Amino acid sequence: MLRRRGRLVAAAAGVALPLAFAPFHLWWLAPALLALLFATWVDQAPREAAWRGFCFGFGAFGAGTYWLYISIHIFGGAPLWLAVFLMLSLVCVMALYVAASGWISARMERAAVFQWCVLWPVVWTLVEWIRGWLFSGFPWLSLGYGQIDGPLKNLAPVVGLHGVSLATAALAGGLVAIALGHRWERLVGLGALLVFGSASLLLAGRSWTVPEGDEISVALIQGSISQDRKWLPEQRGPTLDLYRDLSFGLAGVDVVVWPEVAVPAVAEQVQDYLTDIERQARARGMQLLLGIMTYDAEREQVRNSLISLGEQNGSYHKRHLVPFGEFFPVPGFIREWMRLMSLPYKNTSPGEREQPPLRAGELVLAPSICYEDAFGAEQLDFLPAAQLLVNVSNDAWFGDSIAPHQHLQIARMRALETGRFMLRATNTGITAVISPAGEVRKASPQFRTHVLTDKVRSHKGATPYVRWGNYPVLIACAVLIAIGFRRRIRP
Repeated sequence: MLRRRGRLVAAAAGVALPLAFAPFHLWWLAPALLALLFATWVDQAPREAAWRGFCFGFGAFGAGTYWLYISIHIFGGAPLWLAVFLMLSLVCVMALYVAASGWISARMERAAVFQWCVLWPVVWTLVEWIRGWLFSGFPWLSLGYGQIDGPLKNLAPVVGLHGVSLATAALAGGLVAIALGHRWERLVGLGALLVFGSASLLLAGRSWTVPEGDEISVALIQGSISQDRKWLPEQRGPTLDLYRDLSFGLAGVDVVVWPEVAVPAVAEQVQDYLTDIERQARARGMQLLLGIMTYDAEREQVRNSLISLGEQNGSYHKRHLVPFGEFFPVPGFIREWMRLMSLPYKNTSPGEREQPPLRAGELVLAPSICYEDAFGAEQLDFLPAAQLLVNVSNDAWFGDSIAPHQHLQIARMRALETGRFMLRATNTGITAVISPAGEVRKASPQFRTHVLTDKVRSHKGATPYVRWGNYPVLIACAVLIAIGFRRRIRP
C-alpha cells in the first residue's frame, strides 16, 4: 500500500500530525507519523519522495495552521478569496520544505539503516531549521515542540528545540528499521530507541540553573478586549481605565505585565495617561510593563513596543515582525491596490537587533513580543544576563482555535531551554506563568478578564543550550549530510 498509495498515506499522516501538538498533546504520535512518512520514501526516486513529502507537509500545515484564515478574514477583514489564497499559499510554501527533505533524502545511497536512523533525521532537522529563518521564517509546528510533555523534553536544555526534533526524527527512523529492516537492522533501530530513551531518563530532573534572591510578586493582566472592538475610538477610554484599575487595585506586587498593545494607541497620543500610571507605579514600588505602539519622529517610524514604567524606565521594540501582519513585502502597485480595498498596507518598523534588556530593580528581564518567542536563537541575545523571560502577545487574532494553545507550547519550550521563569501576558489568553522546567504553574481562563498573580524566583546560570545555541546540532547535521553525499548519489 505504501508503494501504490504513498501520497495518500503521507497526506493522511500529515493531517494527523497536529494531534502531537497542543492542545491535544499526543506527543507519541510525532515519531510514529514521521516514521510512516519515512516508510513511504523507501526505494523511491527523488521526485516521488518529494511529492510524498509535499503531501505530508500540505496535510500537516493545512490542519495545523488553519487559524490563519481566522486572522486574515474574520479579524483582518480581507475578502474570503484573498484569505483562502494567502492561507493556502503559506501552506504550500511550508509543504515545499518537507518536499525538499524527501528529495534530498532519496538522493542519498547508503546502507538502509544508516539512511533511516541517521541521514533522513538530520536532513529533516536541517531543513526544519532553515524553515525557521529563511524569508523571515515560520517555525510553527517544529517537531520538537510536540515533545514538551514527553520524555524527550529533557534534552531541550542541552540541545534546544532542534536537538529535540533530531531525536524525534531519529526515533522515527528507528521505528522504520524495526518495521522494515532485516534482523540486524531491527537491532540497530531498537538501539536508537534505547539510546535516546536512556539519554532522556538520565537528564530527567536535572537543573541547569539555580534560583537566586527573594521571591518576586508578579501580576499578569488579561484585559480580554475582543479584536473587533480593540481599536474602536469609543473603546479606548474603557480599555485604559480597565488596565489601570486592575493593576493599581493590587497590593504588594513587584512586577505587573500588560499584553501586547494593551494600550490601543500610539504612546504620544496618551502621554498624560502614561505619565499618570508611571507616577502611581513609582508610588507603589511597582515596575509596570505594557505593550503599546511608539513613534520615532526622527525616522518617521511606528514600532510595536514594550515599555517599562516605574523606578527604572526602558523600552523594547519588536525586532521580528509578522509578514502580511506588520509589514507587507509586496510591490508598490499591490500596496496601492490594498489601500483601495481598505486592507492594511502600512509597515510597522522593526526595532534594532541590538537592544538592552529591560529591568525591574535589580532584576534583568529578557523581553519578546508576540511570536518572537518562536525564534529561540534570538532570545539568546539577552542571556545568560537575563534572569526572567517576559512575553506579551495578542492571540485574539486567532479566536477560539488551536493557535493560542500552540503558542503557549512554544513559550514553554523557551522557558525549558533557558532554565528560567516565563511571564506570558496575553489579551484574551492564554496568560500564564511558566516554570523553568517548562510547566504551566498558573494560567488564566481564555476570553475572560483576569488578573493572574504568582510568586517567582529569578534564576542565574546557563544551560548548555544558552551557552552554545544551535551550533552543536547544526554542525553535527552538516557533517553527517556530507558523509551521506560522499558516495555516489541517486540522480
